[in-house]
Amino acid sequence: MTQWQKVRVGEFLFERKEKYQPNDEKITGLSRINKIDFSGNFHIAQKPSNTKMILICPDDLVISGINVAKGAMGIYRGDKNIVATIHYSSYTFDEKKINVSYFKRFLKSAEFVKLLQEQVKGGIKTEIKPKHLLPLEINLPDIKEQKIIVKKLKAIETEENELKQEIAQQQILLKNLRQQILQEAIEGKLTQDWRVKNPNTEPASELLKRIQAEKQQLIKDKKIKAQKPLPAISEDEKPFKLPDGWVWCRLNDILSEILGGHSFKSSLFKKYGEKQVLRLGNIRPYHVRLERNSVYIDEKTANKARSAKLKQGDILITMTGTRGKRDYCYTVLLNELHFKDRELYLNQRVGCLRFNKYVSLKYYDYCLKNNRLLDQIFSTATGSANQANIGISALISWLIPMPSTQEQKTIVAKVEKLLNICDKLQTQITANQIYAEQLMQAVLKEAFTQAEQPI
Repeated sequence: MTQWQKVRVGEFLFERKEKYQPNDEKITGLSRINKIDFSGNFHIAQKPSNTKMILICPDDLVISGINVAKGAMGIYRGDKNIVATIHYSSYTFDEKKINVSYFKRFLKSAEFVKLLQEQVKGGIKTEIKPKHLLPLEINLPDIKEQKIIVKKLKAIETEENELKQEIAQQQILLKNLRQQILQEAIEGKLTQDWRVKNPNTEPASELLKRIQAEKQQLIKDKKIKAQKPLPAISEDEKPFKLPDGWVWCRLNDILSEILGGHSFKSSLFKKYGEKQVLRLGNIRPYHVRLERNSVYIDEKTANKARSAKLKQGDILITMTGTRGKRDYCYTVLLNELHFKDRELYLNQRVGCLRFNKYVSLKYYDYCLKNNRLLDQIFSTATGSANQANIGISALISWLIPMPSTQEQKTIVAKVEKLLNICDKLQTQITANQIYAEQLMQAVLKEAFTQAEQPI
C-alpha cells in the first residue's frame, strides 16, 4: 500500500464561484436542481426561486450543503447547463488527484464527520459551504489506490444493499402481519373457538340497545345534547360479513361524547409547565410523543379551554394530514402514564372519542387502526394532497363491527398476545438494521484510515 498524503480538499476541487440573481439573463430559461438524493440522483425542476443561483455545467461535481454527510452529491451528467440555489455548491475537479466515487464515499464516513466537528462550528448540522469544505485537510492515497478501495467498497455495498432489501422486506411482512391480526380480530376469526364454547353469550344487539337507552337518559337529564339521527346502515355499506351475534354500528352509536380540539393562540404557548397542549405532531399511530415540540399553557388559558381537557380512556384521532402518506387519521388510546405530572388539552384538528362505559376501549382502539375500516375515512377526506381533512360528520358515521362485551375482551387478550410477538420481531429487525449500519461505518473507517493492511 502506498504512503498516504495529507491534502487540502481545495487542491483537487475547484469551486464555481459565480453567483447570479434569479432574473439574470445569463441563466434565464435554465432548469434547476430540486434536490440530490442520498444515492446521488439529480431531481430537476422548473420551479422559480427568489434565491441567488449558481451555474452547473456537465460533469461538474455538485454537493448539497445541508446533506453532505448523508451522501447528497453527484456528478451532473446532463448535456445542458442547469442552475441550483446557493444552498448547493458546484466544482470542477482534478481527476489525476481524486476519484470522485472515492470522495463521495469519504463524505459519508465517520472520518469526515469528525473533521466537521473539529473544524466547523455546528458540525454536520451546519450548512456546509465551500469555505468550510475546501480548507479541510484529509489523508489521501494516490489515485490508483483510491480506485482499488472503491472497487472493494462497491462489492461490500452490494452485500449491504441485499441485506437492507431483506430487512425492508421483513418490515413490510411484519406490517402486513399486524394488519392481518387486526383484520381477523374484527372479522371474528380469532375467536371462532371461543364462540363455540360460549353459545349463550348475549348478542351484541342487546348491548347496543343498552347503550342507546343510556344515551337517551343522558339527553333527558340534559347531560349531553340530542343529535340528528344518522341514516340506517345499508347492506351495500358493510365492508364484510360478521359472525352471528355481531352487529354493524356507526361510531356515534357507541360514543358518549366526541370533542373537537380548542383553537389555542400560539402566542399563549410556553416551553414549560404542567398543562400541555397536544397537537397534530404529537399523535402517532401507536403512541403519543409528549416530549416532541411540547407546548404548555397557563392556568388562565386552561380554564377557558376546560371543554378540551383530556382524561384517561380518551381515544385521540388526527383529522388533518397528507393524503399521499395516509397520515391524516392516526389514533391513540390515552392511559394513566400519559397524565403523569401533567394535564393534557386538545388542540384543533385533533378529535377526541369518548366511548360508552359498556364497551372495551382497547377493542375499539384496534378497530380504528385497521386499514380496511380506515379506508372508509380516507374516502371521505377533503382538501388537497398536501392537506387532507376529515370532519366530525364523517367520524360519527364510521362503520364499526360490534361483538358482545365478553367477546371484545377475549379479542383484546388474543390480539395483545399476537402483537407482543410482532413487537419482539420488530426488536430483532431493528437490531439487524443497527448492525448493518454499524458494519458499514466500520468498513468506511477502515477504508479511509491509513493502516498496515489494505481492506
